[in-house]
Amino acid sequence: MTDTLSLRRPDDMHLHLRDGAMLEAVLPETARHFARAIIMPNLVPPVVTARDAAAYRDRIMAALPDGMTFEPLMTLYLTEATDPGDVAAAHASGLIKAVKLYPAGATTNSQSGVRDFDKVRGVLETMAEIGLPLCVHGEVTASEVDIFDREAVFIERVLDPVRRGTPGLRVVMEHITTEEGVAYARAGGDDLGATITTHHLVINRNHILAGGIKPHYYCLPVAKREKHRLALREAATSGEPRFFLGTDSAPHADHLKEHACGCAGCFTATNTLSILAHVFEEENALDRLEAFTSLNGAAFYRLAPNDARIRLTKGPAIDYPAKIETGAGPVTVFDPGFPLNWKVED
Repeated sequence: MTDTLSLRRPDDMHLHLRDGAMLEAVLPETARHFARAIIMPNLVPPVVTARDAAAYRDRIMAALPDGMTFEPLMTLYLTEATDPGDVAAAHASGLIKAVKLYPAGATTNSQSGVRDFDKVRGVLETMAEIGLPLCVHGEVTASEVDIFDREAVFIERVLDPVRRGTPGLRVVMEHITTEEGVAYARAGGDDLGATITTHHLVINRNHILAGGIKPHYYCLPVAKREKHRLALREAATSGEPRFFLGTDSAPHADHLKEHACGCAGCFTATNTLSILAHVFEEENALDRLEAFTSLNGAAFYRLAPNDARIRLTKGPAIDYPAKIETGAGPVTVFDPGFPLNWKVED
């Protein structure tokens, strides 16, 4: 049994940093271990233009503590008014690495998302021409579709038609949560990748609902049945290049989670690598952890892997903080429900 791991410094290919006081508090939790991250644009107001993305990047870098190195990989929020020329220019300058599709109303701050996909066809065609990935929150929002079926229905009704109608479009299925998502990603060819979160490898819907509602396990897409969690674990630990880490770490102050209409999101930035090492060890796949965290995502985004390395060691259980304090209120750190013995060495 190994008790030491050396990995190229990982990347988080789906991260929420928020803004203002929350950004200042949560950014160090990611930058401590991760070299780069795909930054979600669903602020209020959203990051919809190149100018917005440049300003947000500047705020992120201003919040980075001295002595830390971190590169935010910026994205634009796709709206029905998005200008294809602005997208192409932002990509050509190196400012953005992707565009994010939120179906309107699908998740936190998604009100500006897409309702009529015909209105974004020009943007998608431009993206296919220049090789710019589309990051997709893959859920329909129709009220008649059960929340536990929204991902599978999205693949059938939206994602597959969009991909067939836009040959060459490179797509990342973000935070897949189902057997259907895994199967579609595997069948999708080289232009399709899929991120898997830390928390969806650990929890199923019982964690949210059994024995009382647990708001800090509530996320969107919502955790599904146990068979889906096991399918995600098999995919993540398979070593297949189409699957890579996107934590979807999503901080909300406790008073907004523990609320009559609580916000969706799990904050995992602080302890993700410890949890992943535990999961991969359980699946006898520690030799594939580096691919999942550090190689596959970089390859899909056509980035060189990081030269720097990190080391994890296995020892006594780590006493992670239950919360981190922010200027916007305390944020609860995701609790996997089991001891964490893998530690990232400073």
